[in-house]
Formats: sequence, structure tokens, C-alpha cells
Amino acid sequence: MCPTRLVLDLIADKWTTLVIYLLSQGTRRYGELQREVGGISQKMLTQTLRKLEEDGLVRRVVYPEVPPRTEYSLTELGATLKEPLGALCQWAMVHLPDVEKARKASQRNRAKLLATRSA
Repeated sequence: MCPTRLVLDLIADKWTTLVIYLLSQGTRRYGELQREVGGISQKMLTQTLRKLEEDGLVRRVVYPEVPPRTEYSLTELGATLKEPLGALCQWAMVHLPDVEKARKASQRNRAKLLATRSA
């Protein structure tokens, strides 16, 4: 398999990208991540964090306290994704209006096409 595809499979998932982005801003507890990601189920967040830990991108630290406290942070390897993901986030902020405009135009064109077909 192509190395590029392997890496994209590693980080291209929307939850993975959001978790890495949040952790690039600093260490987070599980509940913080769940609130900040928004819309992610507990099961999906757990799976995402486990996968990132397995891939060496996220460090999980459990503190032996009552109640137990678990914190997540990027590893040195995970931190290398800050720049490329930051660039992607910056691109999204700059170009989202253009993407939305293109989508609306496409929807209008599709509606016109359907209207002419049914006429």
C-alpha cells in the first residue's frame, strides 16, 4: 500500500483531525475533549483516542487519584502534525465561504436540471 495512503488513513477521519487539533493547543481531559469536539459519541471518542495512542500520536496519562484523572496530550510524533493540520485549518477558514458559494451554485444548477427534466 502507498505510504501516503497509510498516513492519510491515519489522520483523515474527521474526529481524528479535530482531536489532534484540540490537543495541539494543550493537554486535555476526556470530558474536555468530548465537550470541545461536540457531536462525538463517547464510544467514538474512546475509539479515536485509542487509535491515536496505538499509532503513537497521543499520550494517555492516568493519575492514581480518587476519582481517577486521565489526561491526553500529543506525543513528539503527534506534535509534528501541528503545522500541516494548522495550515489545513487556516485554508478552511479562508476558503469556506468560497466552498459554500460553490455548493449553493451546484445545488441551484441541479435544481434547474431537475426542473427541466420534469417539465
